[in-house]
Amino acid sequence: MKNMKMIVAFAAVAVLGAGVAGGAVWYMSKGAAPAAGHEKKVEVKHDEGKPPKYLTVDKVIIMLKRSPGDTASHYMSADLVITTNEEKEKTAKEHLPMLRSVAVRTLSNLPMATAQMMTIDQFAAELNKAFDETYVHDKREKPFSEVMIGKLIIE
Repeated sequence: MKNMKMIVAFAAVAVLGAGVAGGAVWYMSKGAAPAAGHEKKVEVKHDEGKPPKYLTVDKVIIMLKRSPGDTASHYMSADLVITTNEEKEKTAKEHLPMLRSVAVRTLSNLPMATAQMMTIDQFAAELNKAFDETYVHDKREKPFSEVMIGKLIIE
């Protein structure tokens, strides 16, 4: 019975996450202006009249750090969405495996207690910071403007 409840809860979280991701993509595709005070520097310029391109990095699975005395393994699953433009789309697609690797390296350093307390925006900020640092370190131009969280499940 406990397993059935966990399966139902897991499915409910997955459906909710997919709905939120779909709503975010719809909202972003409408070109809504950011709220006052929430402007963000964007490295990739989107052409006037052309919608941004969204690419996904599906099913990034991360094993979270255990707390002292914790015997259970804890995992996180995330689907990432990157925003790019038509000119940089091919390059961004070629970088998807590297983005997955940086995401795993960044998020696997989180203890379970910390991950449970973080918001979606905090996860996205951590990932965006890690991607910025990686591209600066590699002395390459970043072919996307930001990474968003499409789905996040912590177990």
